[in-house]
Amino acid sequence: MIQAVLFDLDGTLLDTSDDLGAALNHVLVAHQMPVVSKSQYSSAISNGVAAMLEVGFGDSLAKFDIKQLRKEVLDYYMDNLSVHSHCFANIGALLDALAAQGIKVGIMTNKPEFLTHPLLKQIPELANIETVVCGDTLSVAKPNPEPLLLVASKLGLEPEHCLYVGDAERDIIAAKSAKMLSAAAMWGFIPSEPEAQSWKADLYLTNPLDALSHI
Repeated sequence: MIQAVLFDLDGTLLDTSDDLGAALNHVLVAHQMPVVSKSQYSSAISNGVAAMLEVGFGDSLAKFDIKQLRKEVLDYYMDNLSVHSHCFANIGALLDALAAQGIKVGIMTNKPEFLTHPLLKQIPELANIETVVCGDTLSVAKPNPEPLLLVASKLGLEPEHCLYVGDAERDIIAAKSAKMLSAAAMWGFIPSEPEAQSWKADLYLTNPLDALSHI
């Protein structure tokens, strides 16, 4: 019996693509590089800033200090966290329905704490979620299952009573390793539907409200 639904953040609960893309393009312009479109960078978002830099700089990336570029992207992003970011359609309705059923909710994101907590405070639907574990809360992050196990522990639940929803392969690997029910958020930043199907998640959800059918 599922007693809690745990979520990834970027690409699962939140569409952060425009703000992250703006940060990437800001840095590209600063280094006299052409900007990239949302269709080019969206699928890289769930793999972090380094993956976005690879999309933006391409073969030219080898000429730059990647750590410095990453810092520049994050500095701009920190100052512009939620200009355009918003919950995906029906996330608010899902969270309300879970609360009405007494189902607990938690977040496990690989996003670092210094970005996650300020961002959540700026998103009304997510501001009251108390159980949040980030990519640097522990010394390991997804696909390692330990952060997910920590969320379950904080909620006072056994892992097998938790459903984890995410939009990247690492999410599915971590959930399975933690012995949780895994669900792919097909509305999110998935690379492609065929690739997502290759992850062999327990569930494939096309709409956030579909999760209610599995509780």
